Order: sequence, then C-alpha cells, then structure tokens
Amino acid sequence: MTTREDCAALDARDPLANFRARFALPEGVIYLDGNSLGALPLAAAERARDVIGEEWGDGLIRSWNEAGWMDLPFKVGARIAVLIGAEAGEVVACDSTSVNLFKLLAAALALRPKRHVVVTDSDNFPTDNYIAEGIGEFLGPRVERRLASADEIIDAIDGDTAVVSLTHVDYRTGRIHDMAAISAAAAARGALSLWDLSHSAGALALDLNGSGADLAVGCGYKYLNGGPGAPAYLFVAERHHAAIRQPLSGWMGHAAPFDFSPRFRPAPGIQRMLSGTPPVIALALLECGLDILSEAGMAALRAKSVALGELFMARIEARCAGHGLELLSPRDSAQRGSQVSYAYENGYGAVQALIARGVIGDFRQPDVMRFGLAPLYLRHVDVWDAAEALGEVLDGEEWRRHAYGEKGAVT
Repeated sequence: MTTREDCAALDARDPLANFRARFALPEGVIYLDGNSLGALPLAAAERARDVIGEEWGDGLIRSWNEAGWMDLPFKVGARIAVLIGAEAGEVVACDSTSVNLFKLLAAALALRPKRHVVVTDSDNFPTDNYIAEGIGEFLGPRVERRLASADEIIDAIDGDTAVVSLTHVDYRTGRIHDMAAISAAAAARGALSLWDLSHSAGALALDLNGSGADLAVGCGYKYLNGGPGAPAYLFVAERHHAAIRQPLSGWMGHAAPFDFSPRFRPAPGIQRMLSGTPPVIALALLECGLDILSEAGMAALRAKSVALGELFMARIEARCAGHGLELLSPRDSAQRGSQVSYAYENGYGAVQALIARGVIGDFRQPDVMRFGLAPLYLRHVDVWDAAEALGEVLDGEEWRRHAYGEKGAVT
C-alpha cells in the first residue's frame, strides 16, 4: 500500500519537480483548481512589468511595430498549436472562448448551407450550449440544436447535420470524448467537427490534425496558466482557410487593416478569424505559461497527470470509505482528463471546509466536488494530503457549519 513517504520519494524522482518553483503558490495551500484557473507563473509578473512599464510606458504607440504587438495573436497561436497538434498557421489567440465559439459555429453553418443541425452533448459545458442555442434563436428555423448523450453522439449525426460541437473533456466528470472517432463519423456524413479544448489543452497530449478535427476553440486561463480572463484561441484546419467566413468581420481580420477600405476583404489564412484589436498585455502574460508547458513537454505532463489521478482515487477510497462518495470520473485513465470528480450530497459545504483548511478544489451543481490535477506544480504528497484532509472533513461533518453553506458568486 502506498504511504505518504512513498509519495515523497516519487516527488524526489519526478522529472517535472523543478517546474513547481516557477509558480507563485501560497505557503500551506494545496491547489486542486488549476482546471478552473491556473497558478501564476513568476515570469508573468516580470513580463507584466516589462510590457506595461517599457513597451507601453516608454514605447507608447511605437510598440505596435517595435515590440511586435501586432504579431502577438499569431505568435501566441503558434505556441498553442504545438500543444494541440496543429500547424502554426492554423491557430490564432484572440477574444474569449464564447466569442470564438460563436464565430466558428456560425462559420461552420455557412460552410454547410444546405444543413441546419448542430449536434452537441446534453451535458456539454453550459456556455457552449448557450452559444449554440443563441445562434438558433438569432437565425430562427435556419438552425436546429440537437442534444444527445455522450454515448449517442455518433448516432445523432445525419445528413442534416452541419456541425458536431463538443467539449473534449467533460467539465464535471473529466470524461474524454473520442475525438478521432467522432470527427471521422462527422466527416463521413458530410458534417464538420468543432472541439472545445478548454479542459484538455495543457494537460492532455492532443492531435487535432491527426484526429481529423475541423475546428476548435479553447481558453487560456486553465491549464495554460494565462491568468484570469486570459485570451482564448481558435483553430481552423488549413483545408478550410480559403472558404471559411466568420460573422464578426472586424478590421483586424481584413486583408489590409490600415488601408481603411470601405468594404471588408477577408485576410488570407487564419488572420481572417480575427475581429478587434489584440489584448496586448494579456497575450504577453499568456505566453509565459506557454513557455513552461513547452519546456515540460506534453508526454511527461500527461504521464504525471495520470499518476496523480490514480493516487488520488486510491487514497480517497481508502481514507473516505463509508461516507457515500460516488466517483463520477472514469476509472480508466485513457478516458479521464486531468481531474477527478465525486458526487456527494453535502458537496458544497465539504469543498468550503476543505478550502478553509487550505485545500482548494471547487464545486459544480448539483453535488459535484471537482479536483483538478495540474501536473506542472502539483506534487504526489499534495494529493495524499488532500485526500487526508477530505477524510477529516467528512469524519467531523465539518460541512454542517453554517458558514460553509453560504454560496458565493463563484463556486
């Protein structure tokens, strides 16, 4: 049976151990919420001082050229492309995940004008379904949103399907959709596939091109460690570049933005997916998190993620037996992202009691305790100690305390 001493020994041999020191982690805190907001890279704080004080403060508007601000969406996009199995010219960093999803859903419907169905998971991340619902309401009978359970997605694709839009890793359970199989099924029936990578990029080894994906979006603030509200990104497979159009035809997507032409002329390639002015400071900070991920390598990160998940589940089963926890995440690591989730009747209060102890996870309705396992800075002893803390919370019924039942704006 694994002991805490065994965990410490694993940490001593961990090839990723040194990366922990490159993050600002509060003393006495075990952070199990990197799947919701990644930790602060120390380099990002220094980069912020440079881009604000020197590039903006001293360079002023000259920095659009001299500091390469105009190139940041493509430069950062190329760094993300390496992590998700895409080519540099297929990814651009811009806007938010929701805005990018709207752009790509609308573009996908335009690429398949004789089709009207958007197939999506009934348990998809809410904003993804909200955007699909909103497009349907905006365009009226032109669009039908077809909901299917995770196991019924392929069967739901038919000759009316324009696009299959899914979150690659389920935000509640961590279950991984089979990207290659679903993308192939969509292509075989003449539809497109659109993937939300927000809960997988930076934690799983991805291969968008090898999996036959057509389109993808993702956020920059979870496993990519870009900071709260960090810019998102989008992917368009090169085979669609000549034909794709997006609805937010802003000046940065123009072939010659500074010609100030009265009519829109889409830029070639991925640039046409841009809309407004790049968020320079936020893009610069996001690049710092990408530097660390690229250095660590996705194969090593995924291997550690799997090991942490196996350890956490085993220790929870040993330490928290008899308390009525239900494992929601797949036990098979090949089907599980970098999180472990449990259903528990008093889950919200239990998570708040853990946070009060310095063990930070999060809660999702209706009863889901969610624990993210960010392998860049999480140790095996952290996982052991977190399971022990949860056992103590449940043993002492600490969730009963009144303060732990009061829900904040963010859970």
